[in-house]
Amino acid sequence: MSKTRSYAYILIGFQLFLTAMAIHLSLRVAPPDLQQGGNSRILYVHVPAAWMSILVYLVTAINSSFFLLTKHPLFLRSSGTGTEIGAFSTFFTLVTGAFWGRPMWGTFWVWDARLTSVLILFLIYLGALRFQKLSVELASISICVGPIDIPIIKFSVNWWNTLHQPGSISRSGTSIHVSMLIPILSNFANSPFFTLFFFVLETRLLILSFLESSLTEEIEARECMHK
Repeated sequence: MSKTRSYAYILIGFQLFLTAMAIHLSLRVAPPDLQQGGNSRILYVHVPAAWMSILVYLVTAINSSFFLLTKHPLFLRSSGTGTEIGAFSTFFTLVTGAFWGRPMWGTFWVWDARLTSVLILFLIYLGALRFQKLSVELASISICVGPIDIPIIKFSVNWWNTLHQPGSISRSGTSIHVSMLIPILSNFANSPFFTLFFFVLETRLLILSFLESSLTEEIEARECMHK
């Protein structure tokens, strides 16, 4: 057995351990909320997914910027894969938020500032995925101009009177009880490993192959894939 495969098995085992621990903390250890009841458990995956959708977008925007500057296929592959992963994370955020909002607000959707700005982020992701079929440069540019939506998502609950509650975690501390905070943080710690796993699964390429690829081959391969 090669060392690479051994390391892969170790990482997969660690991923499964983190996943099992996060599920156990979320479903068995964390108590139900006094007002929300068991519905509060949706937040244990909703909040980390929302964080990851923004974090992945920022990383993707950086990769897209480097691609526009260097034209290196490594950044092209990274930004393309990040766009797909970020779109899924944002979609998962919207879906879990809708299922949480139905019993809390009486509806799956309201045109709230926070919800609307997250929806805009999802549309930016979808737009970049669409532009990839036309031009990889255009897709990268669309990603690079999108970060203006990030501070709107972050501060929308402070700038406007929104139905969505303000952030419970800030520099000054948190209003979340430790018994509920730990499951949220455990799911957030688990998210980067899931993201890395899907990133490697999507690219299926080693660093050496990135260095050996030419930009022309990369662009032609991506355009042929979407035809």
